[in-house]
Amino acid sequence: MTVPAQIEPHHKLVLRLLLISAFVVILNETIMGVAIPRLMVSFQVPASSAQWLTTAFLLTMATVIPVTGFMLQRMNTRPIFILAMSLFSLGTLAATLAPGLHLLVAARVIQACGTAIMMPLLMTSVMTLVPLELRGRTMGNISIVISVAPAIGPTISGIILNYLHWRWLYILVLPIALGALALGARRIQNVTTPRYAPLDVLSVILAGLAFGGLVYGISTVGTSAGPNGLPTWLPLVIGAISMVAFVGRQLALQKRNGALLDLRTFRSRNFTVCVVLMALLMGALFGVIIVLPIYLQNVLGLSTLHTGLLLLPGGLLMGLLAPRVGRLYDRVGPRPLIIPGILIVSAVLWAMTLLGPKTPVGYILAGHIVMSVGFACLFTPLFTTSLSSVPPMLYSHGSATLSSIQQVAGASGVALLIALLSSRSARLAAQGVPPVEALSAGIRSAFMTAASLSLVAIVCIFFVQRPKPATAPTPGG
Repeated sequence: MTVPAQIEPHHKLVLRLLLISAFVVILNETIMGVAIPRLMVSFQVPASSAQWLTTAFLLTMATVIPVTGFMLQRMNTRPIFILAMSLFSLGTLAATLAPGLHLLVAARVIQACGTAIMMPLLMTSVMTLVPLELRGRTMGNISIVISVAPAIGPTISGIILNYLHWRWLYILVLPIALGALALGARRIQNVTTPRYAPLDVLSVILAGLAFGGLVYGISTVGTSAGPNGLPTWLPLVIGAISMVAFVGRQLALQKRNGALLDLRTFRSRNFTVCVVLMALLMGALFGVIIVLPIYLQNVLGLSTLHTGLLLLPGGLLMGLLAPRVGRLYDRVGPRPLIIPGILIVSAVLWAMTLLGPKTPVGYILAGHIVMSVGFACLFTPLFTTSLSSVPPMLYSHGSATLSSIQQVAGASGVALLIALLSSRSARLAAQGVPPVEALSAGIRSAFMTAASLSLVAIVCIFFVQRPKPATAPTPGG
């Protein structure tokens, strides 16, 4: 008689503490979404400047996450956790004191450094401590963190901003972050075995130039350089060249197991397809999370409170569904969940391309709820399938690669949709179109781009297979 797979009790404690802490730090990825219209007025800046509060956060995560693959191999669980939560708490404190936009962005960068460490730590711990047959339900719990925390960020932000100054977004988070730091420092046990891993500084520099150049270049789409400014295409070229150099460097270093990101994870077709899908979905999701509040407040005239409350049901539903989707995944595999999921998301995104100044709020509420169901059917299966498709010795690299590409995609989605929104609305306003009509047209252009990304995802979804137990790659191969 086969003994049912179980998670050790002390491992459960570690995973719970990591989940709670990850929820706190991931919440801050989108907590500024509803606040951006308010900050545009407070700091007297356009949307293209204010969006860097989210874009810089995601971009920093993308740049720092590759280094966590090295850290997770060299350091033990407890010191990495303390480092992550200390950085996040420091950034939160700096944000409460920031006098202007530039210093607030800098504080967000510090926060992002802590968040960047926390997510790969959580993922790698799950893949190390949880048996294969229980990973679906465990990833379902993680999906609550990954999908619900960003989803309810706008709601929490809207409620706070309706009654308090924007600084309270950070004042209220600070004691929670410090409490998580204190509890984790006292209770988390070391559950991994550190081993020697080299850190290639050149790879870190190339990663920063590649990710930063690409995202910054995307943010300038549709704009023109000033009389003394650099060409808008230059950051994209620098980013593309740096990315080619980064990939070449990793391919050379992995032959002696010294890569910052070991690209042997992409030998798994399942992993590769899932990474592409996650990039498309995160680009669309984070772009919509930022654009939708601008539409609700600046076109329909909703308050921050009403905006936050309108987005709440979808976020809560995503949280309720995540564990159930995880249990279903353990029984039926990924495809029965992800195929209807992507079709639902795509349908809602295309419906959003019809939004205008007179669209009933009830339609938007219903669309957001339905779209949240679709995303709930996607995240848990894709996370579980991708990481379960790589050999155990590459779990930390697979987690870091997946997380990095997620953040780059999210930052790129925000930058691209805001750039399209800003350029289209500015062009129409210059032609004499009323401001609300011009902004509404710009928002429709942004949603059209997100909907187009979903069509590519529909094609990719049929290549995802249920993972089989992976075997270790040939050393240096």
